[in-house]
Amino acid sequence: MSKESFQDLRPTVWIGKRGVTSVIIDEIRRQLKVRKVVKVRWLRNTEVDPRRIAASADADLLDVRGRTLVLAERRSRSPGRDSRNI
Repeated sequence: MSKESFQDLRPTVWIGKRGVTSVIIDEIRRQLKVRKVVKVRWLRNTEVDPRRIAASADADLLDVRGRTLVLAERRSRSPGRDSRNI
């Protein structure tokens, strides 16, 4: 999926004034299994760390723009292809 197509993707997870909770992370994980790519938005008065959300949801952070982030299901790496094993 290209960055241009992220614009067409509608947010399916909204983070409210309570911030990032375990319920939000569980919902992101559930949607990633089904959709493979999830767009998340949050309120202006909410502090959000996109990298922390990606790590908590075990997902890849694809893009961050303003108060919106795009996550993708983490790709599993095969042990033989890891650059540290050279």
